[in-house]
Amino acid sequence: MARGARGARAARTRGSLATVAVAVLAAATLIVTGTPSGATGPGDDDGGGGATTAGSGPVAGAADAGVEADVSYHGHVSLWNGRLGLWLATANHGPAPLAGATVRLRFSVPLDRDATLPPSCLRTGPAVVHCGTGAMRAAGSGVQLALDVATVGTPNEVGVDIDTVWNGGISDRNLVNNTHRVDALATGDAYSF
Repeated sequence: MARGARGARAARTRGSLATVAVAVLAAATLIVTGTPSGATGPGDDDGGGGATTAGSGPVAGAADAGVEADVSYHGHVSLWNGRLGLWLATANHGPAPLAGATVRLRFSVPLDRDATLPPSCLRTGPAVVHCGTGAMRAAGSGVQLALDVATVGTPNEVGVDIDTVWNGGISDRNLVNNTHRVDALATGDAYSF
């Protein structure tokens, strides 16, 4: 009888793990395909996917493809009374178009667990958010993302690390314009990147 109970428990555990794996795969697909963010603009955990990230160099396959693009992120971060605002504009300076990219936003403080994010964004940890950019034509602007979320507590400052974690395997040799560290004091001022 004990052996049968263990087998049933093991089957339930495998079923639960399979359900979690499917949910993670669905969320990753949402980000990777660049589902429209609901934000304005033309072109419609913490681990990385297959892109160029700070200090890592191009992903496997990018050099073989010989295709190059230049993703960039610019905007500003504000912090006031336990609220965090982040406005981010995406662009691709070319020469090749992109099917999409995934930008990772890592905050130095956790976000409120009930924080509402744009439709193309997914929370992947207490202080980490991944957002899909959607397709970006060569030498064109992409979407604009806007986050207005509560933090846990009322911090005096917050740091935000911004980088690309997936871009479809396209080579991006200019990481300066898509890898940023922004520190914002709780003054309500806009700290640009």
